[in-house]
This record gives sequence, structure tokens and C-alpha cells, in this order.
Amino acid sequence: MVTIRQEILEDIDEIRRINIEAFGGTTEADIVDKLRQRQAFTLSLVAVCEGKIVGYILFSPVTVGSESISVTAIGLGPMAVLPSFQRTGIGSALVANGLKECQNLGHEIVIVLGHPEYYPRFGFVSGSIYGIKSEYDVPDEAFMVLELRPGALKGRSGIVKYQPEFNDV
Repeated sequence: MVTIRQEILEDIDEIRRINIEAFGGTTEADIVDKLRQRQAFTLSLVAVCEGKIVGYILFSPVTVGSESISVTAIGLGPMAVLPSFQRTGIGSALVANGLKECQNLGHEIVIVLGHPEYYPRFGFVSGSIYGIKSEYDVPDEAFMVLELRPGALKGRSGIVKYQPEFNDV
């Protein structure tokens, strides 16, 4: 049985460990630490199984902008599950719960840079369909968007700008 809940202060060390183990390095863990230090995130959830934190997901603000318009969206990531718990539905539970909570908070657009075989099951599509590109040089199929409110992307296109923490690591 897995429980999804918001992170608490006592979870921070475990969250860092999970990100390091899941990604095989410290890049994602460092980004999470910097976002947390600057209180620059929207939602941070953990997955708990038998009293142990086994997964993590973070949502933070991003900007979608062009010369004529700029709109705030939510960036999903990182999402990490301990290797021994992967392919058990924990990642899907984290994503589904996180998207529902973002919607409940009134957010309309979510951006993710992730596996193109994984995220479409939640409704994500290539950002290029809407004329939305990443500020980084990333594969088109891996850069995806999701409307939490139908029509939220109508007439909106541009470059997604991440928080400075993503450029600092």
C-alpha cells in the first residue's frame, strides 16, 4: 500500500537520496535542494510504502513567453522512484496525484521534459503542437505539455523559461 503526501522537513535527506539513486547522480537532487532553499516550488510530494519514502515528485513555476505574451505554468520534475520500487505504479501514482493537486490549486498548464513513452499516458503531448519550445536544446518528443483546463493553451506559444536553479547546477 502506497500513500502519497506532501513532503515534511524530516523527509529532506531521504528525498535527496532517492533522487541520487534514481538518476545515478546529484544533478536533480541539487536542483531540488536549491528550489527548496529559495522556496521556489509549488508542490512537493513523497510516496510512502510501509513507513519508508520510496518516491518523490516536484512541481515548480515556469514561464511560457513570447514577445507579445507571458504566462505562468507548472514544471513537473524531477520525479524519482527508488530503483527497487520502479515499475510498480508508484511513479504513476505520484504523477496522477500531483496533477490533480495542481489542478485543485488552480493551475492550468503543466510542462515536462521526460520520457516520451511514459508521460503521454497522463495526457501530455509534444509542446511543438502548441508552438511551445524549451529554452534548452532538447528532443521535441521529450518536451511535453498538458492542459489541466481544456483550452488553456489556445493562443499561447513561446519559449519555456525555467527557474534560475536549473541553470545553476
